[in-house]
Amino acid sequence: MIPILFEIGPLTIYSYGAALVVAFYTTYFLLSRDLKRLNYEVKLASDIIFSAAVGGILGSKVYYLIENYDRVIEDPTGMIFSGSGLVFLGGLMGGTLGVTYVLRKNNLPWLVFADIVAPLLILGYAIGRIGCLLVGDDYGLPTHLSWGLTFKDGLPPTSTHNFAYYYPWVDLTGFEPGWLKVHPTQLYETLLGLAIFAFLWTKRIQVKVAGSLFFTYLILAGLERFLVEFIRTNDKYLFGLFSGAQVISLTMIMIGTYFLVYPFKQDEDFQK
Repeated sequence: MIPILFEIGPLTIYSYGAALVVAFYTTYFLLSRDLKRLNYEVKLASDIIFSAAVGGILGSKVYYLIENYDRVIEDPTGMIFSGSGLVFLGGLMGGTLGVTYVLRKNNLPWLVFADIVAPLLILGYAIGRIGCLLVGDDYGLPTHLSWGLTFKDGLPPTSTHNFAYYYPWVDLTGFEPGWLKVHPTQLYETLLGLAIFAFLWTKRIQVKVAGSLFFTYLILAGLERFLVEFIRTNDKYLFGLFSGAQVISLTMIMIGTYFLVYPFKQDEDFQK
């Protein structure tokens, strides 16, 4: 864990914030290049990234607080102002609203730009997960695997006491009292996210039906999160099998599949 990268006098650089900055500037650079290639105003890149950042961060935090409402009741100030809260599904919804505002304001085709930003959404998420790893947030279930990690200063620390308190639904049978190794699900998601990005980035210049790349993104990103969620600490409250994130992930997969099979007509208002 490296929650603080370095300090310069009174200035403290936190790894979580640094990861977000790297994610935003990386996606800004790639978006600017693609907009130039497609003969759009490069200035749009800053407007889109800024709106996506603000909407994404707010959406992430709201979803995180709702998902952890019991901890919010116990420590509202700590939870609201903590460094944790990069919840992909909330960020996707908030970021989508932010970008939609910019596109509508500039009378730009939503589906066309959804395809343009689709690879960047998963890239930003993959980079952001590195920040989660460094601060010890959003880790997975206890494991005996050799690559499991212990987050002694995590959010919360990975001890049997904390698991029993914060995640009472997690079965700790077979684990000795004390510090636990857990699945580094943040790293899993970074690797899977980069693989999805590479695939979508390659396919972006082959789009024939507006929106098809974005809906492919919904399927792949939803599938990635759905599978990883099985080894996350989130409570499986739907039929005792699926978490809230998995329900939303399945919704993403169904939406993406439906619109790939039944694409929008090219002259519909949603594309304009």
